[in-house]
Amino acid sequence: MRGIVTFDENRCKGCGLCVNVCPVHILELDQTKVNAIGYHPSHAFAPEKCIACASCALMCPDVVITVERVDK
Repeated sequence: MRGIVTFDENRCKGCGLCVNVCPVHILELDQTKVNAIGYHPSHAFAPEKCIACASCALMCPDVVITVERVDK
């Protein structure tokens, strides 16, 4: 199982909870960007390694993450 993870970057408050919970460690706060509300948003730096567990989406308090499961 593989996943496609997307973020609503302009709503992310950069709390980092998704980064901490990702079992494959593919998420980070993007220090090169500041979003519309003044935070460094989360993003997947290696999205091809997503295993579609959706832990990040479940942990996100602002519901900014979407995980879609796709067959390999």
